[in-house]
Amino acid sequence: MKILNNKQSKPIDFDETLSLARDILTKVLKFRRMVNPENSCDSATCPKCHKPHIDKVSKAIMQKKKITFVLPAFPGKSPNPAKVLGYLPDMAERQALKFLNNLCKQIQEIYEPGAAVIICSDGRVFSDVVGISEKHVTAYQAEIDDIIKELDLTALSTFNLDDVNVNNNFDQARIELVDSYGQDLDGLKDRVKKGGTGSNSPEEVEANRMYCGLTRFLVEDLMHPEQTRSKSSIQKECKEKAYLAIIRSNAWTDLIAEKFPEAIRLSIHPQICGSQKIGIQLLGIETWTTPWHAVAVNTGKEFILMKNKEAKKLNTKLVQDENGRSSHYELISQN
Repeated sequence: MKILNNKQSKPIDFDETLSLARDILTKVLKFRRMVNPENSCDSATCPKCHKPHIDKVSKAIMQKKKITFVLPAFPGKSPNPAKVLGYLPDMAERQALKFLNNLCKQIQEIYEPGAAVIICSDGRVFSDVVGISEKHVTAYQAEIDDIIKELDLTALSTFNLDDVNVNNNFDQARIELVDSYGQDLDGLKDRVKKGGTGSNSPEEVEANRMYCGLTRFLVEDLMHPEQTRSKSSIQKECKEKAYLAIIRSNAWTDLIAEKFPEAIRLSIHPQICGSQKIGIQLLGIETWTTPWHAVAVNTGKEFILMKNKEAKKLNTKLVQDENGRSSHYELISQN
């Protein structure tokens, strides 16, 4: 079946549009992150995984628009020096940004308008929860923008809480975010509890998984040599902070969906088959960590991510960038 687009005289073939939309999603899903991949679908062509996104991709194709993705990510470097080299983006972020841009270029090879990724930095949303100073978030966000310009990553752009509240009153911005889009704390705690006790509800299982993951990351970020508190004290605090982080994360998700209703949602977290989000491998390879919780290590074949303390234990050398800042590690050949 064919119809005429108001902006063109050439008929649009729905079957061709659908086929192209599937090809585009397949390119993206080749780099997806899955929950329990051994028990999930094993193909990037999975119809169930395509279903939540196919209509948005098809609509963009019919309108000859870019395929737009939104990705809440690149919040700011972990405050734990055992994980990272400093508070500014380094080679780890550069490699991730280049991958996202290249993915868009791959889409452009089969669909001329191409694709775009809007990086919706959530650093300002969580800074007080995860212990990143506001000035470090500001510097990190500015550096991400600079890298995008420097490397001519034309498929990428950024959006953050500063674009919503331009008065630099970040505490008020977070309050307004939760007031407008936040969920009930007691309801969230109930879903987390049920999700950890054999619930069959995807929403409850996801809530529990997110809670456990955030708690673990929050504890890791605070467990560094400079801190003097007991681990049990830190764990107790982080369990409560994790609930706040989830409420803000979900509020940020809803705000992004409102601002960019036609965009397909990417996530740094693994997703189940058929999810409304597409988990994405930020370096194009499966890795358990992210650039802002790790350092980049050049193996000679590719860049991989690992904690700073782990990279130091290997036969590596620290590489500085043109500004004299620590950038990444290189493995030293044994030959």
